[in-house]
Amino acid sequence: MREIVHIQAGQCGNQIGSKFWEVISDEHGLDPTGIYHGDSALQLERIDVYFSEAMDNRYVPRSVLLDLEPATMDAVRSGPYGKLFRPDNFVFGHSGAGNNWAKGHYTEGAELVDTVLDVLRREAEACDCLQGFQMAHSLGGGTGSGMGTLLISKIKEEYPDRIMATFSVFPSPKVSDAVVEPYNATLSVHQLVENTDETFCIDNEALYDICFRTLKMNTPTYGDLNHLLSATMSGVTTCLRFPGQLNADLRKLAVNMVPFPRLHFFITGFAPLTSRGCQQYRTVSVPELTQQMFDARNMMAACDPRHGRYLTVAAMFRGRMSMKEVDEQMLNVQNKNSAYFVEWIPNNVKIAVCDIPPRGLKMSGTFVGNSTSIQEIFKRISEQFSAMFRRKAFLHWYTGEGMDEMEFMEAESNMNDLVSEYQQYQDATVEDEVDDFEGDIEEEEEEEEY
Repeated sequence: MREIVHIQAGQCGNQIGSKFWEVISDEHGLDPTGIYHGDSALQLERIDVYFSEAMDNRYVPRSVLLDLEPATMDAVRSGPYGKLFRPDNFVFGHSGAGNNWAKGHYTEGAELVDTVLDVLRREAEACDCLQGFQMAHSLGGGTGSGMGTLLISKIKEEYPDRIMATFSVFPSPKVSDAVVEPYNATLSVHQLVENTDETFCIDNEALYDICFRTLKMNTPTYGDLNHLLSATMSGVTTCLRFPGQLNADLRKLAVNMVPFPRLHFFITGFAPLTSRGCQQYRTVSVPELTQQMFDARNMMAACDPRHGRYLTVAAMFRGRMSMKEVDEQMLNVQNKNSAYFVEWIPNNVKIAVCDIPPRGLKMSGTFVGNSTSIQEIFKRISEQFSAMFRRKAFLHWYTGEGMDEMEFMEAESNMNDLVSEYQQYQDATVEDEVDDFEGDIEEEEEEEEY
């Protein structure tokens, strides 16, 4: 079994995570206490990927819940699925990080991180064949960003050959939950660039837009946003959990999606999304799924893929469908929109097909794209960061926890480097690549002669 250990950090991570476990439990036929009431043997066949089996046919999520204040944990415990989680796996402090990255990464978080690692180690050692870790967290607050990135770097030290995937909620363009978001996000990105294998970028703003425009909701709640997101999270790992015609797992995703180690930030999407009123008027077909998956309005991050080019794309389909049709549609998209795909990676779409559709749908698709337009997000954060950092606003809260100004400058330049790397590959053409290659060869020959 290819087990995954799930970690949820901070208020945002725990809310997303709880919704994710609701969706996953439902797919595997588990009730809110973890007891199986399903109707198909396939639901139990690979349930070990996310759940470990306990006494009396009870399944327990392989999940570690952490926060620096107890309030979020109490909310999860008293929620509908509170009885699902193992009580030992709740790890929390009492003082809170107060939207301060330094508190989460250096002071409060550092005191709690060893306890979390013990729980993680226990979960990891109980696995037969650990595939990797996935973390849900936000980058704007203190715990999810500060302590989340601290934990990622510790896990990477201890399990260097396992996949580290994160579902990271980036600050949105129009809505700000905290004034110091640009600081926390920049310091986090600085860590994520170095320590994760794949980061799925999510944006509340984009999720709101999908709820307003596509699902026609007037007043979307965080619950609605999280449900949208958990559909994507369950789609990314669906091939590990159910049998299919063409399998993909976290490692295959990383190998096919990351052309250069630093460029591992993905945009995600999910289809079909229809408003309640329109549902009975439309059929879901492979062409329709493909069309909606690649639609710019369907992306869960606030950047427009039409402003950049796709380096790579992964499309995961669920449901009974013709592989021939899937292949044709994918080829079709690439041929029609060849301007939006870089030409120096010839077949840059990875496909996976799983036979079991999600609850209530005949077929669905999950989209993961590595597009150079993601630089829009980093640019935006960088502009906000430098506006505040120029005046050294709010800096004393961070230096008071033992941080240095140098660290801020390093983080800023690292993020600006990332933006220019994306830009470089967006502008690159096949001729450039050949010239560079020939130039390298000439340099090597000259060195040898010398």
